Amino acid sequence: MRKLMNKLLNIVTLGLLLFSFKHQTSFLTEQKKFERIRSAFSEKQDIIEKMLVENQINIGNVNLLFVAYKDNNILEVFAKNKQETKYKKIHSYTICSRSGKLGPKKRLGDGQVPEGFYNINRFNPKSNFYISLGLNYPNVSDTRRSKESNLGGDIFIHGSCVTIGCLPMTDNYIKEIYLLAVYAKNNGQDKIPVYIFPFKMTDQNLTTYKTKYHENKELIFFWDNLKIGYDKFIKEQKELTIKVSENGDYKY
Repeated sequence: MRKLMNKLLNIVTLGLLLFSFKHQTSFLTEQKKFERIRSAFSEKQDIIEKMLVENQINIGNVNLLFVAYKDNNILEVFAKNKQETKYKKIHSYTICSRSGKLGPKKRLGDGQVPEGFYNINRFNPKSNFYISLGLNYPNVSDTRRSKESNLGGDIFIHGSCVTIGCLPMTDNYIKEIYLLAVYAKNNGQDKIPVYIFPFKMTDQNLTTYKTKYHENKELIFFWDNLKIGYDKFIKEQKELTIKVSENGDYKY
């Protein structure tokens, strides 16, 4: 009986692996049906492969994590082989334009770029801004902290160099970023983290910005909460395990 059960278990496991493989490879195939994605592969495949090889990462095994710093206009790309736990920074891109000011996005039409911990939940190969990766704004923290009835949405990392609340990377660089995300998704990474900080939250920088925004106690409290996550990620280089309290604070 035990041998029969083990045999059945092996069959089921094999079936699940085959289903998973079919599901994963189909995402890459589906993306290549779009002209802009095919063009991106043609132009950028060698570049991203070299980027990964230089960091000992297999393109068929890559997982990603993005970190953005608003006031520094930087988007950092972290990557690892999916069986590993620690990420390493493999590249930095310049965010070419920004709307709003420092501080989180709170409502529709405020022009703000969000601050907090998000993930990519949409791939748009036919974006009005060339190609784009959508973020899950508003997240649970945003919803619990805001008193507004409409928090807005449609926040993307995208091409072009114009924006209202998004992270524009130019058409040239979004091709590389998008393709890396396609491979990560194809490898089974359904939620690619995107951490958006107001600035590089070193102790010295936080003191400087707190002095500048000393009258905004709510904002300073929010940044103190973000810094806990920032420090933990910078120290450990691992994806954060995050929960959200009833009042919207991040718990790490």
